[in-house]
Amino acid sequence: MKDVVGSPQSLLVLGGTSEIALATVRRLITRRARTVWLAGRPSPALESAARQLRDLGADTLTVPFDALAPEAHEVTLGKVFAEGDIDLVLLAFGVLGVQARDETDPPAAVRIARTNYTGAVSAALICANAMRRQGHGSLVVLTSAAAGRVRRSDFIHASAKAGLDAFARGLGDALRGTGVHVMVVRPGFVRTKLTAGLRPAPLATTPQAVAKAIEEGLRRRAPVVWAPGALRLMTAAHRLLPRSVSRRLPQSGPAGARGRVDVRLRRVGASSHDGPADD
Repeated sequence: MKDVVGSPQSLLVLGGTSEIALATVRRLITRRARTVWLAGRPSPALESAARQLRDLGADTLTVPFDALAPEAHEVTLGKVFAEGDIDLVLLAFGVLGVQARDETDPPAAVRIARTNYTGAVSAALICANAMRRQGHGSLVVLTSAAAGRVRRSDFIHASAKAGLDAFARGLGDALRGTGVHVMVVRPGFVRTKLTAGLRPAPLATTPQAVAKAIEEGLRRRAPVVWAPGALRLMTAAHRLLPRSVSRRLPQSGPAGARGRVDVRLRRVGASSHDGPADD
């Protein structure tokens, strides 16, 4: 089932309740996507997402997946690829955390790093190797615009995303000539259920807008996509600022966010990619 550029027929979503990923899948179903695998921790939200995609006409299945259990990734993801070629993998899981809490709680900080970086590296390599064997496919890795300049307000989350961003770009270079395309997506602040109540950052966007950018990037076989595109220039300008100036800039994001966000993080766990800098 070889994919037409920008119009894959079979999809695997790692982080099956991610609002960005689901918005992307819905767009692709209106094109020609017909088979969708949603991987995530078993939950009513995951089953609800699968039902909604089935209602749109896609043959949708769920598969248990935990970013914090990399020892199980090979078997779990291997079963998906054993069912047939996968044209597109969307790596969209991650946790935001609560910076003010996590920087005084090393185990919590390590959990964020293990989910957002270690778990993603494991899953990405397994999927990339499977697509290399089948000779085609696209791997879309959601990182974060925050990875471009790690700030005081979210340095735990952003540093893990920065590592994932560098890893994914290197993986893309390693796969050149194999038929496998790796695309890094760097969303800014995205308005989702999880970010409700947080102060939006400049150029805040929506899952639907990011999904459109992903589809357009796939069509171009772009190595990197910013969402929105203006973030590229903003981030470049920010990098040029001396740290003494950067520290004095207004800090939007999760540094002071507690309560409702913390409760949602416990519920979402490692099965989605929703956060101020992510989804």
